[in-house]
Amino acid sequence: MSKFSNFPTLIDQMRTLEISVLKKEGLLKPNTFSAVYINWRRNGQKIARIHVLIDTVDAMPYIKLNYYYGKEHRQYKVKLVSQPSNLGKGKVWYFLCPHTSKRCRKLYNKDGYFFHRDAFDNCIYESQARSKKMRKIEKRFGSYFDRDKIFEERLKKYFKTHYDGKPTKRFLRLQKKIDEIDQISHEEFVALLVS
Repeated sequence: MSKFSNFPTLIDQMRTLEISVLKKEGLLKPNTFSAVYINWRRNGQKIARIHVLIDTVDAMPYIKLNYYYGKEHRQYKVKLVSQPSNLGKGKVWYFLCPHTSKRCRKLYNKDGYFFHRDAFDNCIYESQARSKKMRKIEKRFGSYFDRDKIFEERLKKYFKTHYDGKPTKRFLRLQKKIDEIDQISHEEFVALLVS
């Protein structure tokens, strides 16, 4: 008889519902009722879809999730809670996980339900699944792997290198990474990969 796989599920690869996305779409305004479809895509192809109703009119605000998991129809509510922003500008919204009752800004989908990540067993982040050798390589050559992102950020339209005659912290951080990239020799990189 074959054994079941004991590979952990990677949290980074789970579908998520995020407060930031709902807020960006303007769906978390006080005293509103709205509905939206959220689609997940992979390589430009739609792989999943969920219908979300958001009610902030009710005394107990909630979102109602309506979707299919395989052929099974699922529909349930997730409470929303808010607290005043520490900046004094509006509210900060959170999901209240229906399984753990933990407050969170992201719900993860595993086994067909959207819960807080602590509700699932045997789940880890991708970085936790890497070998010691890979972690060592990333520590030394991480900026080398991210060089395209670093240079893109450096070349953004409104990127400021200096403010009031002094270099900005963002510029100094990126410059440090660029200097690290320049110090990496091809021979050192190959030697670490071969060892």
